[in-house]
Amino acid sequence: MRRRWYLYLPVFAIWGLAYLRLFFDPTPRLPVLFNWTPSLPYKVAILHSGQHTLRRGDFIVFSFAGDGARDSPGLAGQPFFKIVRGLPGDMVTVVGREVRVNGEPVGIAKPHAFDGRPLEPIAPGVIPPGCYYVLGLSPDSFDSRYRDSGLVRAEQVIGVVEPLF
Repeated sequence: MRRRWYLYLPVFAIWGLAYLRLFFDPTPRLPVLFNWTPSLPYKVAILHSGQHTLRRGDFIVFSFAGDGARDSPGLAGQPFFKIVRGLPGDMVTVVGREVRVNGEPVGIAKPHAFDGRPLEPIAPGVIPPGCYYVLGLSPDSFDSRYRDSGLVRAEQVIGVVEPLF
């Protein structure tokens, strides 16, 4: 082991980055992202950091800052990988628990989270300037359908994502 110490460097580097991300700064620092959640079907993606003009259908990574962080402090600042479905000026409506953007159904808000906490749908209204409605493809995705997640502000967006597979 002492003779080939350099073979262990990549393992220590990965563990060190994981430690920093978990305990100090959850913001992705490398351009390659790995998605372990079922919210989107892509597992590996390239991150293009910085300011971008977002369009409907763009994949983005943003730093979570919704009201859900109040009940689950571990969510604050965590990177979320979602699709932009609503832009500033679009109308969000809620019919029962079905959420629509500009009249197009974008998802159904579940009544309860996995742990039994009640979930409220997003409040209807016009998406204000500098905010976006984001969505995951899984029915269990925690996204803008819910009041505790809410709309994403432009300053929360870390970058646009290009899914690989």
